[in-house]
Amino acid sequence: MAAKSEHVHTPMGAFPTGDSSIQLVSKIPRILPHERVFPIQIGSELFKLSGASLSSDAPSYFSQYFQCQIKQAEEKGEDIATAIRTLYIDRDPVTFKDISLHLQGYHVQPRDGTHFVRLFADAQFYSLPKLISQLYEESIFMSIGHREFQIPRDLFTDPGNSPNFFSLGFAIFFSSPDDLFPGLDREGLIRPPSILPPGVPHRSAETFAELLHFLRGYPVSIRDDAHRQSLLRDCRYFNFKGLEQRLIPHCISFNQTRQREEITLRLEDILKSGITIQPEPTPTDPHAGWVTYARPYVDDRAYELVLEIGGEMTRLQFPPGGGGEGVRAEFFRDARARLARLFEVIATKLDIPLGLLGLLMSKGGANSSQPATPGNNTNTPPLSTEDLLVVRVVMDPQASIMLDGRPWVSSDEEQVPTAAGGTGGQQEGSPTSTMQGLALGQQQQQQQQQQPGSRKRRRVDDNGTAGEGLGGDTGAEDWIVKTGQWRLRIQVGKNEKAAVECVLVPVKIEAFSCEQARNAQRGFLS
Repeated sequence: MAAKSEHVHTPMGAFPTGDSSIQLVSKIPRILPHERVFPIQIGSELFKLSGASLSSDAPSYFSQYFQCQIKQAEEKGEDIATAIRTLYIDRDPVTFKDISLHLQGYHVQPRDGTHFVRLFADAQFYSLPKLISQLYEESIFMSIGHREFQIPRDLFTDPGNSPNFFSLGFAIFFSSPDDLFPGLDREGLIRPPSILPPGVPHRSAETFAELLHFLRGYPVSIRDDAHRQSLLRDCRYFNFKGLEQRLIPHCISFNQTRQREEITLRLEDILKSGITIQPEPTPTDPHAGWVTYARPYVDDRAYELVLEIGGEMTRLQFPPGGGGEGVRAEFFRDARARLARLFEVIATKLDIPLGLLGLLMSKGGANSSQPATPGNNTNTPPLSTEDLLVVRVVMDPQASIMLDGRPWVSSDEEQVPTAAGGTGGQQEGSPTSTMQGLALGQQQQQQQQQQPGSRKRRRVDDNGTAGEGLGGDTGAEDWIVKTGQWRLRIQVGKNEKAAVECVLVPVKIEAFSCEQARNAQRGFLS
């Protein structure tokens, strides 16, 4: 049925007269006659739009349809007014009301997730380029934990946080406007595919709201460790890598004594991309340096690394005689695997094979009969779960050590170079050593007088005889480190098989020398 042609009349005073009105009208291309009205029926409702409105966002499905009718009428010599037929499309008229407002020059703002996806799907189905571009710049509506969020797109396009769960899982909303309905052939497409609003119902809305607050640049107060872990868990789920690095437990401080900035991190939070080596060569050690770290996506410079290892996964082994030379740290369970990967990265940074880094390794773990020896294979493979990993330790007199719940100080540690180029040792009778002696307390002083020059604590074994710490009666002593903080120092190798070695320098240690001391630190269940 032919529709009666109508003309558009502009109310007097609706537009300014003169050149400005001509420039305003000229912005709309003359794809269809501006003065004519074209009928479009969407579902059960009839819409009549001017050629100017249809031409304002073209070429489109509408402009091409009516252009074909006008061209056929001109070829047949028919009257255009009677030749134009009503375009019928079986779509939602409520959604098209907003699209018609857009064609008439109004800005259409999506109200919620359902409204957004309906506008998004119909704008692509009708091939409205301006509306498509506008929707690609609008905020994304996401339903997280059955709560709707309106999220600016730029929050998800930050280099540190993209690609992420949303840009990968809901790629249709983040793809290029030129790639409409990826994988579908537009030719012969009767209707667009059904699109659901993006939603993740099985995550916490409260936690996601805090992550958004953090992404917008506001600080988030971490209430406790459980709260931090819930934030980190969702960061990893949504693949917000930059945000995760800002939330991991860390401490950045300036060490006035060493005159440098330090970052303290747990071993499980170390990423290989953040590890660097800061050379500090000396006349006696051209290889000297320290391992530094910069959190990926966050830090713009590297800090001296203080590595924290907890979970009772470290055993300190002291040699017979109690000397400071020959102290070793053996690692177990997850710490062994993570440290092995860390040392592989350090060896790569130093451009040497892992076997020449001065590590003590053996096959078969702690029960192996093969002694731990320096790696001598230039093509040493990565450590397996059965391998023993032992690292040399350089005891620093400045380290804070709590052994069996009491402060511990030794007088024969190896001297550790400081940032000023001197050593970490102390002069006898200096104010610092005097203060340390007072800090030990009268009880520890009496114990030192009874056992002069010894770092071992006597215990009674199952047979009622006196043993020496965890090392038994062999003259050696072992400590189990509950939690330790270490610096990683690069220095010249101490044996002929390693030109360079990486040693651990303790910063702070909490340890126990026997099971009785460990049991004393136990707490009862509440």
